[in-house]
Amino acid sequence: MSLPTAYVRFAEGVEEIQPNEDQLGDETVASMARVARLMFEKNRHAIRDAHAKSHGIIRGELHVHPNLPEHLAQGMFKEAKTYPVIIRLSTSPGAIQPDNQPAVKGFALKIIGVEGKKFLAEEADALTQDFLLVNDTIIPTGDVKSYHDMQLRIEKLAHSPEVVQTIINEVGVLADKVLEAVGTKKELPLVVQAHPNNHILGETYTTLGAIRYGDYVAKVGIAPLSDNLKALAGKEMDVSEPGAYRDMVSEFFRTQGGEYELRAQLCTDLKTMPVEDASIDWPQDQSPYQALGKIVLQAQDTFSPARRVYADDVLSYNPFHCLPEHLPLGSINRVRIKAYASSTQYRHATNAQPKVEPTDINQLPD
Repeated sequence: MSLPTAYVRFAEGVEEIQPNEDQLGDETVASMARVARLMFEKNRHAIRDAHAKSHGIIRGELHVHPNLPEHLAQGMFKEAKTYPVIIRLSTSPGAIQPDNQPAVKGFALKIIGVEGKKFLAEEADALTQDFLLVNDTIIPTGDVKSYHDMQLRIEKLAHSPEVVQTIINEVGVLADKVLEAVGTKKELPLVVQAHPNNHILGETYTTLGAIRYGDYVAKVGIAPLSDNLKALAGKEMDVSEPGAYRDMVSEFFRTQGGEYELRAQLCTDLKTMPVEDASIDWPQDQSPYQALGKIVLQAQDTFSPARRVYADDVLSYNPFHCLPEHLPLGSINRVRIKAYASSTQYRHATNAQPKVEPTDINQLPD
């Protein structure tokens, strides 16, 4: 397959402000804050409003490949370098619940030692760059209006029986029969196939929508690279135990390491690879993923008590912990600027824990 000779340049007009975007965004964030307070009353501990449950916190290194071509040698990838990283594996519900419900899986990557002024003014001197990815190539609620409508419906159902809450907390994952049984299906905007209970380490992950990629526009992805991780791809697992995903991650890394490929899919056509509608998959036959580097992980304890507490209560992941050259794009991401700020502030303040961006990998407990 020949690669395209031209990629979409990042410029004015790549993003288009949506009708009533600010109002919809403010209403969405306010709803999320109300649900967060409800979850605190249930747990008497503030948790993330999505991807609340950690399954592994992994120390590793990102090795950026040397001699990348110009279209890939952008932002933090301009030169070959090795960075320490902290990975948090999670599932999407905004509640701590057993693992036997199919859910979107998350791979949050924090890269330490990235020089340059960052996008958020209050963290301009931070040394971290975050990429937040899920094991899907789309967001079913891919624009601010559909995301707003889903969030308000989730809030309405927040006092429903636990079986309903289990379902609605799964971002973009809804089950027909249960919703029909409680008479709520007609109120919900979409129904999609649930994600299977495959091994969390064998999944392929993609950023939530488009990001700026220096002079270009892209999605960033992560895929198994070493043979032992590739062997887990599509492997269905027994998740009947409440902490099944934690156990499978801990068991794997107890005796071995592994490698993932970090890669980018560059936009070649804004019509078929839109920025403002993240529910549309970008066809890989038009623009395949291209390797940027590899993530190298060694054997380790991925869920020690100290590491779990650090990840859950001190560490924060935010796609806007970034260089301007890697800014998330589209209305679904523009609303997330306010959402992440609100959620992080509430979680850290309520739990009386500092919000500190790491400057050294040794700040991650063993």
